[in-house]
Amino acid sequence: MRPARRLLMIAGAIAAIVGLFWIGQGTGIVRWPASSFMIDQYNWVLTGTVTAVAGLVAILIARRMRG
Repeated sequence: MRPARRLLMIAGAIAAIVGLFWIGQGTGIVRWPASSFMIDQYNWVLTGTVTAVAGLVAILIARRMRG
């Protein structure tokens, strides 16, 4: 696997995981850490959605790269 493809896959996976975590905090499903300013804040649901989708797009692009 080429280094660029590997890097894009790793970055995409991290972005998708972070985005899902932010969605969980924004919706109040994930309440860790308990003092987080992100809990029950709708703007973090939107930010998390955009981040998770961007991560998934990066993974799809990396999978289509040759090598």
